[in-house]
Amino acid sequence: MIDPVSFLAALDGAGVRFVTGVPDSLLAPVCTAIAARYPSSRHVIAANEGAAIGLAIGHSLASGNPALVYLQNSGLGNAVNPLSSLADPQVYGIPIVLLIGWRGETLADGTQIHDEPQHRKQGQITPALLEILSIPYRVIDEGTDIKPVVEEVFAEAKTRSGPVALLARKNAFGRFSAAEVDLDDHRMSREEAIRAILNAIDDDVPIVSTTGMASRELFELRTADGSGHHRDFLTVGGMGHASQIAAGIALAQPGRKVLCLDGDGALLMHMGSLAISAGCDNLMHVVINNAAHDSVGGQPTKGDVVDFTEIAKACGYGTVAVAGDAAQIETNLRAMLDSRRSSFLEIRCRRGARPDLGRPDRSPAVNKAEFMSFLESLR
Repeated sequence: MIDPVSFLAALDGAGVRFVTGVPDSLLAPVCTAIAARYPSSRHVIAANEGAAIGLAIGHSLASGNPALVYLQNSGLGNAVNPLSSLADPQVYGIPIVLLIGWRGETLADGTQIHDEPQHRKQGQITPALLEILSIPYRVIDEGTDIKPVVEEVFAEAKTRSGPVALLARKNAFGRFSAAEVDLDDHRMSREEAIRAILNAIDDDVPIVSTTGMASRELFELRTADGSGHHRDFLTVGGMGHASQIAAGIALAQPGRKVLCLDGDGALLMHMGSLAISAGCDNLMHVVINNAAHDSVGGQPTKGDVVDFTEIAKACGYGTVAVAGDAAQIETNLRAMLDSRRSSFLEIRCRRGARPDLGRPDRSPAVNKAEFMSFLESLR
């Protein structure tokens, strides 16, 4: 396997002085190593992949050197616009190297490496998408001699004045051990917060939950109490869009309360959506904030420095509150249920999840059908 520290050494050898991106579980060893070894002047965890391309463009304009942008292949969708309309050699010609985690890779014999449902389509089309964008790429795996490959792709990015990609297969990178982090164990866990939410809301409230651990925990809590999964739409892909899915439901059924279960990383990814969802008087927007990208390795977000409640208030939410325990969650949610205006609740909790946390065993198609039937029953 490729040693993450050796990868960083190869970057240094190629003259790379700036790295940015959105963490990915397949690239977690590299993302963790970068976060541990690089100062803030050399590394920024971006709000979304398109923003990371913007940061890389700015660095190149100011320094004359290409940056490295890391991302999951599903994040290519966010990056397509700045890659094609700004960085491409036919426009501004900005040299950038992309490190892309290839989730759901399709092998030469047509079989697909098992992954979560949201990665099936993206895994199939990733090479073709890079080809359509005219972005040259190299596939790297556990047997790759990384130093000459890094030198080659950065040289090519400079020569062509445009993006070049490294497409990393599953298990390409070996482990990296970071220092232990104080997780503030006195705070409630995300799963405890979700349990408190379920205890506080009415049975006829549909929930749209964000991608990652939150949806997995919601699914397991429903399984444990035998209440069924029909009331929940699990936004397993499309990170950052749960609030707008919930807003769409709220607009279509204005006589019903709709709850969006969001996360700090997802909210930051498309935070402008707050200005839209704030206008839905029947929307309850709950953000569980642990200041981490918990589903892909626990890399930090800006959730510990951004005042989400003030931003929500400025965007026009009718009621805004913060909770840190089950009693506060219940009190605020009951008030939100009674409110005639949009509501925003930030729940602050600790990082991490229990090690035996499972994954939903129902397909997205089944989830959609059951959820639509539930919404139909509310009319």
